[in-house]
Amino acid sequence: MTRKQFWDDPYQTELATRVSRVDGERVWLEETIFYAFSGGQESDSGRIAGHPVRLAEKRGADIVYTLDADHGLRAGDEVAVEIDWPRRYRLMRLHFAAELVLEVICQQMEDAEKIGAHIAEDKARIDFALDLPITPLLADIAAAAQRLIDDDLPIVSAFSDQAAGRRYWELPGFARVPCGGTHLKRSGEVGRIALKRRNIGRGKERVEIYLLDQ
Repeated sequence: MTRKQFWDDPYQTELATRVSRVDGERVWLEETIFYAFSGGQESDSGRIAGHPVRLAEKRGADIVYTLDADHGLRAGDEVAVEIDWPRRYRLMRLHFAAELVLEVICQQMEDAEKIGAHIAEDKARIDFALDLPITPLLADIAAAAQRLIDDDLPIVSAFSDQAAGRRYWELPGFARVPCGGTHLKRSGEVGRIALKRRNIGRGKERVEIYLLDQ
């Protein structure tokens, strides 16, 4: 099982570790700071032993990295792992902003059912099954989420079931949400946000989240 160091310290940008297995272009590590796509959050970008990571995939409790075919790595090799920190930090900020907006919507609209999400470097989105248009409520939703951000609250991130790898984030008094992503230390790190509604079909609503503070 790959030890997921990004859960212990999502702000860590470099790591010295060993290769645990190699299968052609695919490489497994003993531990990693390099997040793989999960829960809608895109993978990190970066390098392993100087080689660009072309693909990061979850495989059970492991993460598998695809490098160029000429990487030359073998099991047992010591390697340096580096991630693109500006990208990771924007993903963390947008991820948490999207989670806040999601919780505000679910608390204000009991009929809202999340059906999709995606967190990229430029924006995040959350999709709902909802019969009523969300547009009239969007300003209030944005204001409620921004208040939680501006309050600069501490974010708890921990295991709910360590053996099963289940984690959560929590703002005490607001919400506790199952999530295995990389999380900020404080809500204020998100900065100012903007929301936009997109029409994606009857009975569905999409809310896009943007960072106004670069």
